[in-house]
Amino acid sequence: MMPAPTPDYVDVTVTDESHNASPQKHAIANDDPALEKTHEHHHAHLHHDLNAEKGRDDEVVYSKGTTFERSTVPHQDPQDHDIHRREHGEVAGGGLPAFGDPEKNGLSPIRSEEDPQTHTFSNFYRRYRLFFHLFIWLLFTGWWIAGLILHGVHDPLSSRTGWLKPFLFWLAITLRILFFHVPIAIVTRPMHWTWSKTGVRFAELCPDRLKIPLGAFVVVAVMLIGAFASPESQDNTRANRAISLFGLLVIVAVMWATSRNRKAVNWHTVIVGMFLQFIIALFVLRSGVGYDIFNFISELARDVLGFANQGTIFLTAASVPALGWFLVSVLPAIIFFVALVQICFYNGILQWFIGKFAVFFWWSMRVSGGEAVVAAASPFIGQGESAMLIRPFVAHLTQAELHQVMCSGFATISGSVLIAYISLGVNAQALVSSCVMSIPASLAISKLRFPETEETLTTGRVVIPDDDEHKAANSLHAFANGAWLGLRIAGMILATLLCIIALLALANGLLTWWGRYLNINNPPLTVELIVGYICYPIAFLLGVPRNGDLFKVAQLIGTKLIANEFVAYTALQTDPAYADLSPRSRLIATYALCGFANIGSLGTQIGVLSQIAPGRSGDVSRLALSALVAGALTTFTSASIAGLLIQDQAAYFSPSTAS
Repeated sequence: MMPAPTPDYVDVTVTDESHNASPQKHAIANDDPALEKTHEHHHAHLHHDLNAEKGRDDEVVYSKGTTFERSTVPHQDPQDHDIHRREHGEVAGGGLPAFGDPEKNGLSPIRSEEDPQTHTFSNFYRRYRLFFHLFIWLLFTGWWIAGLILHGVHDPLSSRTGWLKPFLFWLAITLRILFFHVPIAIVTRPMHWTWSKTGVRFAELCPDRLKIPLGAFVVVAVMLIGAFASPESQDNTRANRAISLFGLLVIVAVMWATSRNRKAVNWHTVIVGMFLQFIIALFVLRSGVGYDIFNFISELARDVLGFANQGTIFLTAASVPALGWFLVSVLPAIIFFVALVQICFYNGILQWFIGKFAVFFWWSMRVSGGEAVVAAASPFIGQGESAMLIRPFVAHLTQAELHQVMCSGFATISGSVLIAYISLGVNAQALVSSCVMSIPASLAISKLRFPETEETLTTGRVVIPDDDEHKAANSLHAFANGAWLGLRIAGMILATLLCIIALLALANGLLTWWGRYLNINNPPLTVELIVGYICYPIAFLLGVPRNGDLFKVAQLIGTKLIANEFVAYTALQTDPAYADLSPRSRLIATYALCGFANIGSLGTQIGVLSQIAPGRSGDVSRLALSALVAGALTTFTSASIAGLLIQDQAAYFSPSTAS
């Protein structure tokens, strides 16, 4: 439960009226200038008409001049046409500060002044946007109907020409266009009224001091029923399931015992996160629809990032992307994705998503929108790319948010590398389910290890620092800025990875030399071997049968933590030493290896975040190891739940799983 108010922890909702307070309770008020209302402003909604704005509270505001980091994109040159145009407008108007006067803030790195240019197309669009929207709706409606006529109704999810995917796409466009002109309140008000008359009334029946224990009891009860009601099969006995459940409880207990601030742990976040992880596991593992939905999302992410290969082919040769080298497969995808993200920010797309996430995830899990966006995106686009989705916020993140952002990246693999592991013969359903289960689990585990004690910019509402995003003259300029930023991030990742892996090799060399004098030669003494022995109790707690498989699974986990998951999966699938693993041991190992939590990934996380916000590189480095451990334990919770739920374990490792 939350601690009682103290002089250090205040109710930020009752702070000074000039402060844009979040709905957090008992958190340290944030003195970030971005939360001062005098620095904030709203952006006009170009696509909404006045009728749609009725009764609507905008959860997104923008601040100006509140980011003290050095800009990640180039500043405008004094000869830039925009600067000349502003000078002309200022002279003509006579009321704005002159260019180059620092005392009057004339050379501000932000575009907070009134723009004297007449935006011809924007004004034309604003006047006739109803007709623009009608044309777009008719275009996609015709496309959807034509698809139905040409391909019929069949294979809604597995076929590339089925009816369901284009229907959902058409429905999303239709609703988006509809609510450009119709107030969203016609939907939200009935929802709020229904919830206040049902869920809120029911919650009021329970005393506050019993809500957390009762919630924990319900989650444990659901897990017990879901795990032990199904019949036993092979070594998936109820005794082994009980060990998996016990291991899950041990992970939670260890995270709480080592928490940075045990009194500040928000058990609402932990309980809801673990409950959602279990429900998602049921949905994906025991229903074909659940697997198809999330596999489809992974395919989309993989396809988007895969377009970077065309650029690599143009610069090198058609055979180069197939080499699988990190330099020519992962880094080009990161550069391309960063450029895409810059376009999305310039056009306000990601701000909209972050605003919706901020409201929903604060209501459901008591976490901020920024960290929820990263957690939801990490399984599909990867640890480096997901952090870019909240680029303007990174310099303003709290310590707990930074920890969570890194934990989410470490806790899962991404859709971009999924196909590589499937091609090794690893079961696709196991990989997809593990990735999706990590979304709520990473939020729960990270908030246990490093609970939130500070006020954030994206809790219940969003304050967006807009210092960088308005420097682009148009979408093309934003894309070019993103490519430059992506190149810098890729270079930082490359250098950090090289140094970390070389340092690990140095440690292994010293250990091997030292072990040779103790006759530790087969296998040689290495960091991987030591970590493998340390992981022996972890393998036991995950529910691995005690039939000789424990040390083998522990070795695989150690290899994954020190080298990477690709090396571990390759050993699992091809090394004769692991050929005799039981189906249950192989299943648990498959889930336990499904994450980027390894020494090399520290380079990726530190490289991306330190390049986005150089001033926070100290915080990133201090939190990285803790986030790495939390991310690894998050992956292990998915392995425990898989050991609880999956009955036909042998079916997961038939030859048909490889593609």
